[in-house]
Amino acid sequence: MQAASWSIGVDVGGTFTDFYAFDRHSGSVALHKTSSTPANPAEAILTGLAELAAKTGFEIADVGALAHGTTVATNALIQRRGARVAMVTTENFRDLVEIGRQIRPKLYDLKADHPMPLAPRDMRFGVRERIGADGKVVVPLDRDSADAVIEALKACGADAVAVTFLFSYLNPSHEQAMKALIAEALPDIAISVSSDVQPEFREYERSSTTLLNAYLQPSFSRYMSTLKESLERSSPEARVGINQSNGGLMSVDKARDFPIRTAMSGPAAGTMGAIHTARLSGRADIITFDMGGTSADVALIRNLESKLAFDRDVAGFPVRMPMIDINTVGAGGGSIGWFDRDGLVKVGPVSAGAVPGPACYGRGGTEPTVTDANAVLGRLSGHGLLGGSMSLDVEASRQAVGKIADRLGFTLERAAIGMLDIVSANMVRAIRAISVERGHDPRDFVLMPFGGAGPLHAEGCAQALGIAEIVIPYSPGILCAQGLLVADRSESFVRSQRLALTKANAAALSGLVASMMEEAEAWWKAEAVEQPARGRKLAVDMRYASQNYELQVPFDDLPSIEEMRQLFFQAHEQAYGFHSETDPVDVVAVRLTALGRLPSPAIPPVPADATSAPEPRDIRPVWFDAVAAVETPVYDRATFAPGTVLQGPAVIDQFDATCLLFPGDVAIVDDAMNIVITRKGSAR
Repeated sequence: MQAASWSIGVDVGGTFTDFYAFDRHSGSVALHKTSSTPANPAEAILTGLAELAAKTGFEIADVGALAHGTTVATNALIQRRGARVAMVTTENFRDLVEIGRQIRPKLYDLKADHPMPLAPRDMRFGVRERIGADGKVVVPLDRDSADAVIEALKACGADAVAVTFLFSYLNPSHEQAMKALIAEALPDIAISVSSDVQPEFREYERSSTTLLNAYLQPSFSRYMSTLKESLERSSPEARVGINQSNGGLMSVDKARDFPIRTAMSGPAAGTMGAIHTARLSGRADIITFDMGGTSADVALIRNLESKLAFDRDVAGFPVRMPMIDINTVGAGGGSIGWFDRDGLVKVGPVSAGAVPGPACYGRGGTEPTVTDANAVLGRLSGHGLLGGSMSLDVEASRQAVGKIADRLGFTLERAAIGMLDIVSANMVRAIRAISVERGHDPRDFVLMPFGGAGPLHAEGCAQALGIAEIVIPYSPGILCAQGLLVADRSESFVRSQRLALTKANAAALSGLVASMMEEAEAWWKAEAVEQPARGRKLAVDMRYASQNYELQVPFDDLPSIEEMRQLFFQAHEQAYGFHSETDPVDVVAVRLTALGRLPSPAIPPVPADATSAPEPRDIRPVWFDAVAAVETPVYDRATFAPGTVLQGPAVIDQFDATCLLFPGDVAIVDDAMNIVITRKGSAR
């Protein structure tokens, strides 16, 4: 074995921590799952690496690259376990993050409100300074005022501070000067300034993003340092990359400074893995849904490209950062079925999580979950999960789901089917939000389910959406971890400046791109990205002059002004169903993403004992509807070779997931080892 040959993707989820390992020299692939350790995610990573190395037969020192997707930042925001954080703003603007936008979070809930700012009012301070809307200094930074704020920071005992001045995205000089003064006076405090975090217009969102970043910095920095030090001891040659919400990897040092970039890194990795899978299977337009233990994440991919969103909420707080456009709903294998005050059954968003987990896990859970419903219906393997290493207590599932059935007066199976129908409806609503509501017909797409529970629920979603074809990846339960290995290193740059889209401003637009290319060149050099591996993506945010929100239009290279107008019209037509060729158009921001492309894992090798005519290893009754069970063959996916054809019904077991083939459906294993299901109706 050559040194440092293994590349490993590690995705930390709410229930399991997943590992996808690829030996770049031999082409072999190894998969592993271990229970997550929410109190200390690094513990599960290090334990899982040791277990993976032991069962696969390689040395941890042979790891050359490790890519990590993490939920630490998101969980810290949800649970409010961040730092004691202060905020420094332009004088008289300290209440901006509390006033926010006058938009109701829930239209019909008169009591709902935005979460309170993470920096209480007595820890928000104003400095006398002012940059104007043209980027020119109106009031110079007042040193006495700055010194008074620094003394207040010392007195309040803040662990971190966010600095957000007006119009700093046009002129960051005052912010950077304040950062230097604070760093000199308080060397142990974590500092986030908005001109570093995300230099864009929209003051409230920029301030909120910077405050969240500061709130996460101390704990995330400790986590990254601990993980890096541990890996340096065990895998000294490993290059560690941390996944970002935009689907690219960044260094550990960059992650320490900008933890908010990781807020959606796990789901983003799944999208990158889905794009890789779709490319291998020759499908360009797909709708993904990643159903894990706690939630389901859905995304739309067109022409093998995912859209980026720049205004998202994370744990109720607005975040202005590039994130893969993913819609999340509380629908996972651990989602609990319960009765609302109206007497109707609801499923989720409350989840049994990793501990105690579903009742069938035998860890003390007693509430009925989606996983328990699948166990009752015979859809999950009787010998257990994770290759039989995790046994299932089906009787415990029957007792848990029986609570729902008894209250409704239903049979056990009908209650279980009802729970699954409800959770499918939740996911379908999320899919419609990213497809139908944005001008896309889901029937034009292929459905790609993944996550530990995704393939079990693919049929219900496809049926409701009218989707005819389903593609199940080679390792659906570990696709997020695999996606980390196909993600490129990336760094995003932005210039936020409002310009009329006219020929007179063509030179100004070219200048913005040129200045970002200089920064990209510096980043490529710092990251040691060789010329052949360099890539870039360019996009311009545009809107009509009378609009309040913009559309992002991607380009290979900056085109002519007229071409930009026509492409904007096409995007507007797609999004809103109309466009006007006479109304003036404004450019709001220009974006450039620098890429350091990494070699992707090849198609997994075909197992030596695989065949195109596999025999079922078992036959068991499976309920596809509430009427009667069907005697269904059970197959081991590890025995499938390319060209395998199966006629439904069938259950397909594998280490990381279970796939359900409904009666009348046909499954074919393609050359990339993915299962392509053509739907021809369902017995339901």
